[in-house]
Amino acid sequence: MDGDVDIASVAAAIGHPARGRMLLEMLGGRALPATDLARAARVSRSTASAHLAQLTAAGLVAVERRGRHRYHRLAGPAVADAIEGLAAIAPAQPVRSLGEGNRATAHRAARSCYDHLAGALGVAVTDGLCAAGGLERDTLVFRDRDPFAALGVDLDALGQGRRPLTRSCLDWSERRPHLAGRLGAAVLHTLFDAGWVVRRSSGGRAVAVTPRGVAGLGEVLGIDVAAAAPHAVERGTLRRVA
Repeated sequence: MDGDVDIASVAAAIGHPARGRMLLEMLGGRALPATDLARAARVSRSTASAHLAQLTAAGLVAVERRGRHRYHRLAGPAVADAIEGLAAIAPAQPVRSLGEGNRATAHRAARSCYDHLAGALGVAVTDGLCAAGGLERDTLVFRDRDPFAALGVDLDALGQGRRPLTRSCLDWSERRPHLAGRLGAAVLHTLFDAGWVVRRSSGGRAVAVTPRGVAGLGEVLGIDVAAAAPHAVERGTLRRVA
């Protein structure tokens, strides 16, 4: 027989600045090599490996092997939800350089939150889907497939799963909810596939809207990207997602 859950063990695994920075870096939803995570955590490669071993042992991080190389990612949506929840109540870190300031601005404008869209752009897209009748505004419960179909989302391909179809995720930078769950992931993947949203060349979680996306989001959901997320589009800083 099991007793109460041991949240202290998970908190202890997270409870180091370097491990916290690594988890935030992996919140972008991609599997990353230890070298990239060491850079994000501002520690050496060997120190990063030790931290990653602790996170893996705690069940927070999973390892993917690609040939001789090892890549690290969050162990699943539940871990991402927990990290995003902590981000919503955590104090902001001070910005100490122009690079950190630019990165923070980009993340607040538009970023991937594991596998769904967050930041000012994510909230704007969620608001647009609510206004179009696709979601219940207060709960983000699914209402109508037509606004999603207009974006190109194939709802029939979502199937069934233990993960909820929609979930309201409190955005730590906007302090308002954005769409998560299977449908939230489908929206972001559709925007990537259509070339409306791309990852920034600077790496990290930041994404941006292409000119095609600015026009498309305006036409389909009535979103004025320049007004809703003025820093979400920057020329010369974008790259296609494979």
